[in-house]
Amino acid sequence: MSGSKKKKVTKAERLKLLQEEEERRLKEEEEARLKYEKEEMERLEIQRIEKEKWNRLEAKDLERRNEELEELYLLERCFPEAEKLKQETRMLSQWKHYIQCDGSPDPSIAQEMNTFISLWKEKTNETFEEVIEKSKVVLNLIEKLKFILLETPPCDLQDKNIIQYQESILQLQELLHLKFNVATEILLRQASTLADLDSGNMEKVIKDENVTLYVWANLKKNPRHRSVRFSETQIGFEIPRILATSDIAVRLLHTHYDHVSALHPVSTPSKEHTSSVTELVKDDVENVEKAISKEVEEESKQQEKQSHLIQEEKLKVEEEQDDIEVKMTSAEEESEAIKCELEMKVLSETVSAAQLLLVENSSEKPDFFENDMVDLFQFTTLGGVYHLDILELPPQCKPVKGWMIVEILKEGLQKYTYPPETTEDFETENAFPPIEVTLEVHENVIFFENPMVVRWDAEGKHWRTDGISNVSYKPNERLITFSLDTFGPVTLIQDAHINMPYQSWELRPLDVNKVLLTVTTVFTEIQIQIKENLCMLSSVKLKDKKHISILEGTWMTPIPFIIALKEAGLNIFPTRYSHFYVVINNKARMNLSKFNVVPLVEVKAYRQMALLSSTFAFGWSKWNLLCNSTKVVFKVREHLPEECTENPNWALLMFSGDRAQRLKIKEESEAFSEALKEETEFHSTLYHMVRDFASKEAMEKVRSSNCQFVNSVCHMLLSTRLLSYS
Repeated sequence: MSGSKKKKVTKAERLKLLQEEEERRLKEEEEARLKYEKEEMERLEIQRIEKEKWNRLEAKDLERRNEELEELYLLERCFPEAEKLKQETRMLSQWKHYIQCDGSPDPSIAQEMNTFISLWKEKTNETFEEVIEKSKVVLNLIEKLKFILLETPPCDLQDKNIIQYQESILQLQELLHLKFNVATEILLRQASTLADLDSGNMEKVIKDENVTLYVWANLKKNPRHRSVRFSETQIGFEIPRILATSDIAVRLLHTHYDHVSALHPVSTPSKEHTSSVTELVKDDVENVEKAISKEVEEESKQQEKQSHLIQEEKLKVEEEQDDIEVKMTSAEEESEAIKCELEMKVLSETVSAAQLLLVENSSEKPDFFENDMVDLFQFTTLGGVYHLDILELPPQCKPVKGWMIVEILKEGLQKYTYPPETTEDFETENAFPPIEVTLEVHENVIFFENPMVVRWDAEGKHWRTDGISNVSYKPNERLITFSLDTFGPVTLIQDAHINMPYQSWELRPLDVNKVLLTVTTVFTEIQIQIKENLCMLSSVKLKDKKHISILEGTWMTPIPFIIALKEAGLNIFPTRYSHFYVVINNKARMNLSKFNVVPLVEVKAYRQMALLSSTFAFGWSKWNLLCNSTKVVFKVREHLPEECTENPNWALLMFSGDRAQRLKIKEESEAFSEALKEETEFHSTLYHMVRDFASKEAMEKVRSSNCQFVNSVCHMLLSTRLLSYS
């Protein structure tokens, strides 16, 4: 029994076991310490080697920085050269207009515009068809004035010219609408002679590319005839009984343009923004001119003095005079060359400042808007304006002994007030119910969501959402029905930023001086071709289905092209206020301390991407969201026409405006890192960065790119702001 018992551990044995365990623990700790020290030494050594390598790269970059920037400056001369070509084109168009002598005024000359407006005001008794025909000239003039304001660099526009052009636009818009009203009155005077045989009422539809008129005159005043539908359309009204028994006419004037919304002033902060730079360079030009002039004058005096001292030696004098002429000619040529160089520098700085203005954000949010007011910085009107009016039927023409006699009211066309200002004489409030309206949405406009209907507040001069109810939209038939408390101008609006932020983008070369820009959003994929100084909408895909747009296949210069896309509902062009309405990355949502840093980085990136776009493809990278706000990350690869790989080998570049480097990570990596790719260096420009891994043929194409093409690509990149809004 005692043998089966466990042997008792003595105190000495227990102490020995504890000692062995303590020795083992100390040994393990020592081994761990030595291992940590070894690893730390290795880490520090690697860090030291990396730092030395980094310092060598920085020293190398600093050593060649001036040379690289000088080479970039020579390449970027294409931007002022393109601007000079645009200036020449503007002057040429003015000259062509002058020698055409077609009777239309030059919109940039105030006297001609005033004469044109005065002469048209004096012209009376124009039919609606005649006014529509004249409106084509007027709308063309308005468009030209708007393009002058948008396309002319702010530094070339004086404040008085801006005011003059804006006043001319407003005068033309008001006069055009007045002429439509007068023409409507002339038409309604003949309502009885144009009455429909079945209903006894007049119905008239006049269609044109810019204006469509629907007018209905209530001649019979039949209380049961309360549904008005214009023939061969679904457009119409449901009018209450009180209107069905009144001497009224209902007019729908659909202008495919918007002359109701306030004319936005042209922002010209670039004048102040560039004043210091431009004035400094202009001072340099003047100082150099004075110095050269003084030098030539002194040299001339000195040579003249010498010629008087040696008058006896005629032959020698003649030779010396020849030398003087050669020297003076050489000095003048040198003066002209320096002057041209400095003028180019002034223009280059001006263009750079104008480009910087395109990406600068506003630090203040637009004015506060009430709940029912429409913020036109957030929303945009689409499809034109529907002018809905209930008009008092004017006296009708009467045949008397072979003559047509008509009473012409001195006050002209009058609107019928509905509901009346006082309703005390009426028994119930339901005597003036809302009027149901059915409108057709313009066929060339895309709505990605159901459109919102808004009405114009003439007193407050803004669009409002109240007074409109029971809105229903049939997208297949493109019909929208709603109830309206009182008639007036209405329009359809859509969120201006519905396609922002973008999901991805790619800029890919197609041919010599021709690229394809693809922007993918939640709702659509838009493809834009760019060549020379022209842009074209290549295709639009809606939910994997191709959409046919009237703009497809039409080449336009960048600014008219951007306006046309916006008016079609394809808005991928943020404004300086868009960062208040779009959830975007921190490159556009900046604080004031970064206000002068981030925009400049973006501008430099777009300019250099445009320079390389004839040969290199660029694409969206998810890492652009995670890098520092003073840096941008994107994909790049050399594009070869014969290359047809499904999985192209993209390189990831990070650019801070002053330094470009190739990243070690790939698009598929798990975490973001700014580590440099092995066996690569960093450079001061994107041009020199891609040159490290590009072919000679590719770089040769870059150097021979067309200046207008590079400028157009840059303008489109600046307008879409792909690096901030994706």
